[in-house]
Amino acid sequence: MRLTLCVVGRLRAGPERVLIDDYLLRFDRTGRALGLGPIDVREVEDRKGGGMAAEAVLLEKALPSGAAVIALDERGKIRSSPEFANDLARFRDDGRSDLAFIIGGADGIDPSLRAKCAASLSFGKMVWPHMLVRVMLAEQLYRSASILAGAPYHRA
Repeated sequence: MRLTLCVVGRLRAGPERVLIDDYLLRFDRTGRALGLGPIDVREVEDRKGGGMAAEAVLLEKALPSGAAVIALDERGKIRSSPEFANDLARFRDDGRSDLAFIIGGADGIDPSLRAKCAASLSFGKMVWPHMLVRVMLAEQLYRSASILAGAPYHRA
């Protein structure tokens, strides 16, 4: 199952880039044997300042055709790492060829786009900067692959 991260904003060189690249590489190494991956990152940027509605249009265009979509949103469901790993496995085992995650900009994801998503995921009740959400998602994807592979990375 291919995974796509559709995100608002361009990630430049820096500590977030280093962490994301590291976790995505780890995921690729672990996930491929499990039928997970590769991961494609698609960045969009609203240069005209149209807000959440304009970002939603760009995010929708970036989504792979037919992909199940999960929104990263503060109103989403809070999952444990093993639950998240099981969710990924379920999408894969149900025959999904594409799963996409969307991360909005500073104001979040437009309600019209959120309504079209198969699920919504939250990393807690706190609001996180969208660049850190990328890092956290990349780490959780790697952790999920490790859990599914029975690797010792996740200690719960």
